[in-house]
Amino acid sequence: MTSTGPESPPEPHTQAADAEALPRAVADRFERRLEMTVPDRHNPKLHRVIELVNADDDLYALWLASNVNAVERLDMTDHGPVHVKIVMNIAVRLLRLLVDAGIQPGVVESYAMTKEDAEVVVALAALLHDIGISIHRDEHESFSLFLAADKLRGILPEIYVGPEETIIRSEILHAIIAHRSGGRPLTVEAGVVRIADALDMAKGRSRIPFEAGSLSIHSVSAAAVESVSIERGESHPVCITIELSNSAGLFQLDQLLRSKLKGSGLEPHLEVQARLGSEEKRLLTDFRL
Repeated sequence: MTSTGPESPPEPHTQAADAEALPRAVADRFERRLEMTVPDRHNPKLHRVIELVNADDDLYALWLASNVNAVERLDMTDHGPVHVKIVMNIAVRLLRLLVDAGIQPGVVESYAMTKEDAEVVVALAALLHDIGISIHRDEHESFSLFLAADKLRGILPEIYVGPEETIIRSEILHAIIAHRSGGRPLTVEAGVVRIADALDMAKGRSRIPFEAGSLSIHSVSAAAVESVSIERGESHPVCITIELSNSAGLFQLDQLLRSKLKGSGLEPHLEVQARLGSEEKRLLTDFRL
């Protein structure tokens, strides 16, 4: 055997080299990366969670893969980074309004933890609830569980130690599985995530499949929802107001929101109202089977 001299040392591993090695389409998707933000209200634990989430390339890739399956392969509405960011912000706002009204989250009532810990539960459950779609839409809630458990073992030890980490992880996983159709939330946090998921119904979420020609009651009704507002209610702790441009949007309330609200445990605390503009916006000119 002949010698060719000493081998050259391997080049140092760099993020730039990683980017060049990625297929161009993947790199392009990462270049348009959406940063997760939520008002942290002087909650250092929540602030740290968002820092860790935004530094996690693997998690962002799971959100991208989920959206490819949902939007590009199944012609569904958005289930990627935009969706989970909206759901997280809705969930945190819902929780804060409920807490301000004297309603105790599960981690406070059962474990004497704090409302700040409850915010960590709903934020992470909202961010991780759909990552199972990266595997498949069918039974995605169950797939989300084992993917989320792996992610949480990397995130939570930065904030919690010992049994507290285990409790928070269990509460997050409960909120994830309880968001499924027929799910049974056993905590305020789980109910909040379930409702927040349903409240991401404004027209922007249907834009991609709707503009691509996917005409179904789901895409058309979502296109009819102009906005969703969540405020303190007069007769209930929370008032949810949904502005519609077309009565087709009532499907979102009657079939989707109603099913998520039922059994959420939050029914006594929420009031929901829909408002239709004086003139209905025309959404379709033709439809064929």
